[in-house]
Amino acid sequence: MARIFGTDGVRGEANTEVSPEFALRLGRAVARVLREQGAPRPEVVVGHDPRWSSPMLEAALASGLASAGADVRLLGMVTTPVVAHATATTAAGAGAMISASHNPMPDNGIKFFGHDGFKLTDAEEDRVEELLHARDDGGDDRPRGDRVGRIVADAGPIASWQDAVVAAGTDLGGMVVVVDAANGSASTLGPEVYQRLGAKIVALHAEPDGRNINLDCGSTHPQSLMEAVVAYGADVGIAHDGDADRLVAVDHLGREVDGDEILAVLARDAHQRGALPHDTVATTVMTNLGFMRAMAALGIGVEVTRVGDRYVMEAMRAKGLSLGGEQSGHLISLDHATTGDGILSAVMLLTTIARRGTSLAELREVMTRLPQVLVNVAGVDKHRLADAAHVETVIADVTERLGDDGRVLVRPSGTEPLIRVMVEAVTEARASAAAEEIATAVRTTLSLA
Repeated sequence: MARIFGTDGVRGEANTEVSPEFALRLGRAVARVLREQGAPRPEVVVGHDPRWSSPMLEAALASGLASAGADVRLLGMVTTPVVAHATATTAAGAGAMISASHNPMPDNGIKFFGHDGFKLTDAEEDRVEELLHARDDGGDDRPRGDRVGRIVADAGPIASWQDAVVAAGTDLGGMVVVVDAANGSASTLGPEVYQRLGAKIVALHAEPDGRNINLDCGSTHPQSLMEAVVAYGADVGIAHDGDADRLVAVDHLGREVDGDEILAVLARDAHQRGALPHDTVATTVMTNLGFMRAMAALGIGVEVTRVGDRYVMEAMRAKGLSLGGEQSGHLISLDHATTGDGILSAVMLLTTIARRGTSLAELREVMTRLPQVLVNVAGVDKHRLADAAHVETVIADVTERLGDDGRVLVRPSGTEPLIRVMVEAVTEARASAAAEEIATAVRTTLSLA
């Protein structure tokens, strides 16, 4: 049976794949797991992004939790990191965020955090799925009377999170920052934090109406931010996604600065200050080869994981690391948070710029990105990739020709019926030609036709 939880919770089209009925059952299952773990009356904090469907799913999820004996505290419209912070710093047994992150408005999702503020373990998710598949809602064991959970509104944890993020920064001395809030959860919280640190803010896409979240804006569509930074003569631009766990930046010249480059800037700064545990950072196989070369030149080690901030976090905790992230802008600082936090990451980046007294345009030169081409090959059987000898031969041949000046990564998508072909090379043309050569081999060998 297909697994319900992905690397970032449950996600799909709202009111079909992620329906109120499903959210109700999911809430019951999570509350039952918490009770099985020894919490007779667990408490769960719940937040949501501004999507049209989020209040609907919040009501259903909270009802399911309460019907299984969990007290629920509704945080309102907040970022995902606020939920993680509230879970870790209060008596809550779990936290839940209703959001589909960077996905368009028709989608929505639900992700959970354990009592420590980290995402649920695989074993906990497996138990929740077991109850869902069995459609076991507790039956005669359902709480009655005053054992039924209570649902109350409580925005208090928001101020605690803001204070913690501000404490991680420094005086920004009037730095002019354009903030693209993706018409999402960061629309109010992001500018408030940056202003408390002394920045002058130009807010962009910060008027959520339920429909416009991530619509041609935010970290996945930074074009309007790039234009605004130049138009306003700003020092830097900051772009978040719908639930504000991502960060993409723009330098004063209007050029995008992705997660790899931001991580490189932060890693060098921490390394030079003696604040990088084991002089190592964690990132994924999708990280640009230019990042790897830059870290090697600085004497910084790199722990490489599978794609997904969940796996970056696992490696960081296992190796005792404090800094890691993905090219997409999921950046993690375990010194300050238990999950990726786009606003915290922005504070760290802006603080680095202020501390070093230079521009982001100069700081980003710590690494030189190699052209990277990604081809998604659809209409193929991704499960046969591991046994495709011809594809392996073509990959080996391309890899040998690229040598130390390039890199090849071919992998089945974890969420879609396709195979992803990624090639890096010293020129865009060479990377494109190599990627298409491999993609053609994949199509002809693994075609479903």
